Amino acid sequence: MKALLQRVTHASVSVDGETVGSIGRGLVGFIGVAVGDTKEDAKYLVQKMVGLRIFSDEEGKFNLSALDVSGELLLISQFTLLANTRKGRRPSFTEAASPELAEELFQYYVQQASSTGLRVATGHFQQYMQVEIHNDGPVTIMLDSRDRHLPRNA
Repeated sequence: MKALLQRVTHASVSVDGETVGSIGRGLVGFIGVAVGDTKEDAKYLVQKMVGLRIFSDEEGKFNLSALDVSGELLLISQFTLLANTRKGRRPSFTEAASPELAEELFQYYVQQASSTGLRVATGHFQQYMQVEIHNDGPVTIMLDSRDRHLPRNA
């Protein structure tokens, strides 16, 4: 499972011209579910996302997490994070989970994120969406649940 995070001052998502989710200061998380991902992957990424110290303290240093600043979360399912671009010019999405599994794990991810006490908004699964992001910094970070299996010094 992958999560591309963007620290934002505010963000929103629209479907068919109607805003279906919006947040103020916080994180936009684009969530990609891969073949073989489990609820453990979702739990790991949620905890990593909300605990990642990427908000500035009063000295301008990255010392605060979304939990520390009561940030809001906008979560968007995005299978294109699993694109394989090693060969040719057309991305392959064979590493992306089936829509059924992806939706189940994405909804579980949203549930886990909501249980942190932070306000959570989402887009609509498997819909064409327009996402408006006011990236703060800019700060953009990729998380991958497979990284938890790597040695600490890797």
